[in-house]
Amino acid sequence: MSIKLPLKVIPGASREAVLWFAEGLKVKVTTAPEKGQANRAVEALLARRFGLAPAAVNIVNGHSSQQKLVELTGVTLSSIRQTLEQS
Repeated sequence: MSIKLPLKVIPGASREAVLWFAEGLKVKVTTAPEKGQANRAVEALLARRFGLAPAAVNIVNGHSSQQKLVELTGVTLSSIRQTLEQS
């Protein structure tokens, strides 16, 4: 099972965060948007935050934009919301 969610990514933030935002997620990473490093940081942060293997998180669209589409495998929308509400 996998889901796709829109992301708004804020690279170069002062601290990392994952927040529910509109119909998707707002993800802040400290990494600068250079040579795909911020995208890799987003994928790693989402994997850690939701207890997924790194390979279970893939940015599928918007690689050079703040607006992205991410595919998460092995998680449900309700479990994502529950995880975010607990923090």
